[in-house]
Amino acid sequence: MSDELRVLVVDDEARLADLFATWLEGEWSVDTAYDGEEALEKMSDTVEVVLLDRRMPGLSGDDVLKAIRDEGYNSRVVMVTAVDPDFDIIEMGFDDYLVKPVSKDELLEIVEEVTDRSEYESDILEYYALVSKKALLESEKAERELTANEEYQDLRGRIEELEARVDESVSGLSSHDDFVGAFQDLESEN
Repeated sequence: MSDELRVLVVDDEARLADLFATWLEGEWSVDTAYDGEEALEKMSDTVEVVLLDRRMPGLSGDDVLKAIRDEGYNSRVVMVTAVDPDFDIIEMGFDDYLVKPVSKDELLEIVEEVTDRSEYESDILEYYALVSKKALLESEKAERELTANEEYQDLRGRIEELEARVDESVSGLSSHDDFVGAFQDLESEN
């Protein structure tokens, strides 16, 4: 990874934010924020990855995420939180979601993964994010809940619509079979 990559760790638990920062500092330039207001003050176009807690006093992680997207920042955002995912995640603009506790290896891996995704076109990014949300919901919810939920059904429809465009976008890449296979493996696990 390039030393120029900037990561912003946002968590109101200062010790945890500092621990995450320490884990990442060997590979990336890292800054920390201990609440939502401070996170937004430290946001800039040079921040490539934001690790964001959902439950914080004042501006919640959900509020910070919305502000990041509303301001047009192109940062990858990973929710790193103790909040178990629910259907509300479908419309949230994050790139991935980790449920605490998180190991050093998990944190390093997710930062590397989301930065690698930045190389893909927007359709591919959207597709990956939607498939991740679908898999996350399928691991947490009963089949009857999924079947009865209109937002989940819409999510499935959006994934199907993007599939054809994504296939066209990556058809020229040498790793197309690996790329498609990864999503098939992800979906077949659920």
